[in-house]
Amino acid sequence: MKRRPTHPGVVLLEDVIKPLNLTITDAAKMLGVSRKALSEFVNEKAMLSPEMAIRIATATHTSPESWMNMQQKLTLWEAEQHLPKNVIPFPSAASEEAAALQM
Repeated sequence: MKRRPTHPGVVLLEDVIKPLNLTITDAAKMLGVSRKALSEFVNEKAMLSPEMAIRIATATHTSPESWMNMQQKLTLWEAEQHLPKNVIPFPSAASEEAAALQM
C-alpha cells in the first residue's frame, strides 16, 4: 500500500503560508475567502474546490491543475482504501475472441 498523499491544504500551509509568516486570517484575506474556509482547508477538514485551486494558483503563481492534481491523488487514494467487493470485471476483447474461436 502506497503512503497517503499529502493534503493540498498541508502543502499550502507548510510551503507557502508559514514561510511567508502569514497568519491564516491574513492568508484568507489575500485569497478572498473566509478565515473559517481556509482554516478548514489547511487543517484537512475540507477538500480543495476548483474555485479555491484557482485562488491559490493565482496567489502563488502556480497552476490550478497542480493543486487539483494533489487533491485528486488524495481522493483516489482514500477511495482505494475501501474498494468495493461486488465488482465483476468486464470480459476483455481478447477473451471474447478466444471464446469465439473455441466454438
